[in-house]
Amino acid sequence: MPSAAACPRPGPEPESGSDFGSDTRSDTEPDSGSDKNTRSAPDARPAPIPFRDSARAFAALAGAGFRRHSTYRQATVAGVFTNIVFGIMLCAVYVDVAGASGRPGGYTTAQLVSYVWVGQGLLSVVCIWAWKELAERIRSGDVAADLLRPVDPLAAYAAADLGRAGYAVLTRLLAPLAFGLLFYSMYLPQRAVTYPMFAVSVAAATLVSFAGRYLVNLSGFWLLDIRGPISFWMLILGPLCGGYFPLRFLPEWAQWLVWCATPFPSVFQVPLDIAVERTSSGVAAATVLLQIAWAALLFQACARVQRRAVTRLVVQGG
Repeated sequence: MPSAAACPRPGPEPESGSDFGSDTRSDTEPDSGSDKNTRSAPDARPAPIPFRDSARAFAALAGAGFRRHSTYRQATVAGVFTNIVFGIMLCAVYVDVAGASGRPGGYTTAQLVSYVWVGQGLLSVVCIWAWKELAERIRSGDVAADLLRPVDPLAAYAAADLGRAGYAVLTRLLAPLAFGLLFYSMYLPQRAVTYPMFAVSVAAATLVSFAGRYLVNLSGFWLLDIRGPISFWMLILGPLCGGYFPLRFLPEWAQWLVWCATPFPSVFQVPLDIAVERTSSGVAAATVLLQIAWAALLFQACARVQRRAVTRLVVQGG
């Protein structure tokens, strides 16, 4: 998460007796001589800030996330090299499959080549890898500082993740695409509406991925070690999002089950199908709406779980 300098100054500190991590009750004992009224402890949460200030804070946090990841230049170069190497291997496999099967999953050879190179670029944009920054802050107790800031932690981490994704678009997405265009016969979108629809789909996919990772990290409020939930998330996300192979290679009943019952295709498969124009514009627009619906549902789940966790917060050290 970006440093606290990127956030607006927090509101007044809560009065004593309401600090996070303490074992005090939210309701104090009634005043002496009174048997009717009890006084509640002051709310530890800062007062909400106006929308304009919230927008400025969100933009500042997104910019901080962009700048933070732009400092890892050597890691970016190494990541691009790895994407290109895996892209070459996957292209060889998919071209052979297309040559033997004709149109596997309804994709032409050129569409499969584009699927590979766009997919290699999107891996870091949507970030399907393990992420446990929030869980580490919960474990150390640093999350108490996040909760005292006027910007909700969910919004703050989402802004930082969008900044990270913006940097990944300029580096990790464009570089593999340029390599694929130079050395392979890629399918280029023929419909003008595909380009803005792809941009919206990538943004929605990033939000769905972030919400899923954030929800997994929230389990750290109940578990001392979240390596199990993270491993399970990674285990099911890879094959069910289209990262290992196009989901349209599956039997039709399995496709319907994965698409309708899980958010995983919205993370990876949807933007790739839009990029290679696997479906009509109408179907593509419907899948983008499905992504937005999953993003809204997952963010709502994150907010509810976070509220439930804060009511029983216990700092595990720090």
